[in-house]
Amino acid sequence: MIQNASAGNASEPTWFKSSHSDSSSGNDCVEVATTPHTIHVRDSKNADDPHLSLAPTTWADFLVYAAGG
Repeated sequence: MIQNASAGNASEPTWFKSSHSDSSSGNDCVEVATTPHTIHVRDSKNADDPHLSLAPTTWADFLVYAAGG
């Protein structure tokens, strides 16, 4: 992940852009922000749109699935 701190309120999470988001189309961008009890996932092209909020265990399970293992 590449840190991509978003500007804004200090109480908002810091978003990180996935290093795998640099696709040839330039339209596939995912950002993640972590808090102690939640993992947030959003489309960086639409940062003001709703985002996913996941429990850390759900996020960990997703990463295993996405990695093909």
